[in-house]
Amino acid sequence: MIADRPNGRPLKDSDFELVTRDIRAPEAGEVVLRTHWLGFDPAQKGWMENVGGYVAATNIGDVMPGSGIGSVMASEHPKFAVGDIVAGRFGWQEFPTVAGDELERISDPEMATARLGVLGTTGMTAYFGLLRVGKPQAGDTVVVSGAAGATGSVVGQIAKIAGCRVVGIAGGAEKCRWIVDECGFDAAIDYKAENVRDRLGELCPDGIDVVFDNVGGVILNDMLAKIAMHARVVICGGISRYTLGKMPAGPENYFNLIFMRATMQGFIVLDWVSEYPMARRRMAAWIREGRVRTREDVQEGFENAPRTLMRLFAGENLGKQLLQVG
Repeated sequence: MIADRPNGRPLKDSDFELVTRDIRAPEAGEVVLRTHWLGFDPAQKGWMENVGGYVAATNIGDVMPGSGIGSVMASEHPKFAVGDIVAGRFGWQEFPTVAGDELERISDPEMATARLGVLGTTGMTAYFGLLRVGKPQAGDTVVVSGAAGATGSVVGQIAKIAGCRVVGIAGGAEKCRWIVDECGFDAAIDYKAENVRDRLGELCPDGIDVVFDNVGGVILNDMLAKIAMHARVVICGGISRYTLGKMPAGPENYFNLIFMRATMQGFIVLDWVSEYPMARRRMAAWIREGRVRTREDVQEGFENAPRTLMRLFAGENLGKQLLQVG
């Protein structure tokens, strides 16, 4: 459960407490689950801080919120039977008792973990953020920060499907190789070893048509310095803010939006939740066709949930961060 608020600082072990309680029997409309997988996203730190206001506020002592995959152990809901595999936001619990209406049955167990990544909120964020906000056109140059993360890596691949040239910004040689060799990016910039602004100038001589930013801070500033005329800047997340625990200073180059007649827009993927089924069908087809590749970073053991979340902020994960529970 949540034991403290990490405002203004990195996460630490004492922000969480492992609590043992009896499994609650299901009431009408509820099911009891056995959790098999948990998924992790940087936004979870913001939920602990009650930043943003687009999800329910958390309190000290609450179950840590998050998405998971589980199997039904007992059911008082007419749509679910014992043994069904389901996905939902049931938090960090090994045996949660939850409302069945908040769950979705997974029809293809072989792609169960994909519902925490490319077929879940992560993939939907990439899909709608790029296509609806970024509005890429064939021939555009798209630059993605946090490109080796679960969202960024999918953004780049969808941009390639749309006929764009794609440059990714990631930390470390291994991540840069992966997004180029496996995900099909045209080029990568290692922010740990290269000057990002200089490399953007070399790789994007005609400017950046679509910026998809997952980082914020200095890297966003560097990308804004290189935007093309009528560029679209998509603000998806800000790992720098999550790490600092406070809002970073505004980008110095925001005035370039005026000079280049560009737009900058933030979004919350929940705005398109009614369209998830359509997007999932398209994404699943791209996966089967080999046009979208995914990678999962799997840790093990329920007691390791806090450390698994912390991996995101240390840049240790490559692909979607998951925890195998049981």
